[in-house]
Amino acid sequence: MFWMVALPAVDGQQYVYRVHAPDDAPAADLFWAAFHCHDEGPHPRASDWFDSAVIWSSRQTQQI
Repeated sequence: MFWMVALPAVDGQQYVYRVHAPDDAPAADLFWAAFHCHDEGPHPRASDWFDSAVIWSSRQTQQI
C-alpha cells in the first residue's frame, strides 16, 4: 500500500509525494518521510507544519 502526502511550499506550490507504508502507519511518520524526501530535492522549502500536510491512502495497484 502507499500513501500520498501533499506538502505546501514557500513558492505557493503544493508538492505531492508517494510514501510506501503499511495500512496502520502513523500520520507523523508519513509526513516526515515525505518532508525528508522533499528536503533532499531541488524544490523550494516545504512547510514543516504537520497540520499543513494533506495525507490520503491509495489502495490501488499501479502499473508502470
